[in-house]
Amino acid sequence: MASQQFDPPSGTRDFVAADLRQRERVFHAARTVFERYGFEPLQTPAFERLETLTGKYGDEGDKLIFKILKRGVHEGSGEADMALRYDQTVPLARVVAAHGSRLPTPYKRYVIGPVWRADRPGKGRFREFTQCDIDVVGSSSPLVEAEVVCAGADALDAMGVRDFAILVNSRKALTGLMQVHGVAADRAAGALITLDKLDKLPPAEVSAELVEARGLDRATAENLVNDVTADDAVQRMQAVLKDDPDGAEGLAEIDRLLELAGPHVGEDRLKFAPNLVRGLDYYTGAIWEVVAPGLPGSIASGGRYDHLIKAMGGPDVPACGFSIGVERIIGALGAVDEAADRIDVAVTVMSEAFVADAFGFAQALRGAGHTVEIFLGTTRKLGKQLKWAADRRARYALLQGDSEHAEGAVTIRDLETGDQERVSVGGLVTALDHKLRM
Repeated sequence: MASQQFDPPSGTRDFVAADLRQRERVFHAARTVFERYGFEPLQTPAFERLETLTGKYGDEGDKLIFKILKRGVHEGSGEADMALRYDQTVPLARVVAAHGSRLPTPYKRYVIGPVWRADRPGKGRFREFTQCDIDVVGSSSPLVEAEVVCAGADALDAMGVRDFAILVNSRKALTGLMQVHGVAADRAAGALITLDKLDKLPPAEVSAELVEARGLDRATAENLVNDVTADDAVQRMQAVLKDDPDGAEGLAEIDRLLELAGPHVGEDRLKFAPNLVRGLDYYTGAIWEVVAPGLPGSIASGGRYDHLIKAMGGPDVPACGFSIGVERIIGALGAVDEAADRIDVAVTVMSEAFVADAFGFAQALRGAGHTVEIFLGTTRKLGKQLKWAADRRARYALLQGDSEHAEGAVTIRDLETGDQERVSVGGLVTALDHKLRM
């Protein structure tokens, strides 16, 4: 028990300074890209009314909502009326419903913030994690998909993810495929959920599940799987869907997205993938997932979901989004570059008589925009203070002993080379400005 009392709750983490700086660099990179595209930040409360969240994620999702008990006299009843935010999409729908007339049209928002899931996370997964999303609400233009995909790709580049591919398909094309193969409408959604497992299960197992769990005949199941997994799947899909209205419209959406975004994202990065399904049934048009070598599954995903906000209680407006799995990306970036987090100057305090001077040096340099720490310990031994400065990864240290003080001077020591320079107190800021720009 004693060994666990200082651990954070299961599925959560403590972030020390180096971790937080790395996370903030990734968040800043994404934020800078999103704002360059004209997306506006949105921040919503960490918790929502329970009725706002329930019924939006399906039965399994509802079980993972972190509920908050009613306060006061209601605590004993175990009743809940609030819940921690489960994702960033439902809060967006609520904001659009509440403030729609005051929001720009279309409304382009980004959000980088924590969400919570009350599950039992496996290795590398968490109950508290950050979502990094962009969405466009209020436009059905094909430029929306292109804009969202390009912004997402630029954000991944800025975060440091260089080798990735954006796999694209269309929900309409998949619906058309179901119709061509005679899959009844009431079985199509379930069949798509099973087809979505093709990235985890071999084709034969997916075909078997389509028969045993979804009620398709074996020939239909095998034809469906073959159409989306064959080596010539793109050509097969185009041939199969050319005379189906939904399918043809879906293929046209894919072609338009590749035409608009391909030259900017990179045609080797943006690819039509017939086997991409995404089992969530709220998607209505183009869908995508981002994959990267060495990272299983996807690191980002999204698509067009034109009626989801209405289903969540908001207005019936078109919408499209791109969600980046920022936690997985941060984890894949490896060790923090500690040199990037070093401070500029460490100010030593060599005598009680010089405390005020040392503090003045620190404040003057901070005022000039430098990162500065002053020694806060009680020892006046220079060796220990220089070790502290090295531990803090300072570039320079300031020393003022009796001789420097008598001359109105201070010594600047280069902690990389050991070189020293004595400068006047009045010229200290200028001298360090010059050194730190070199």
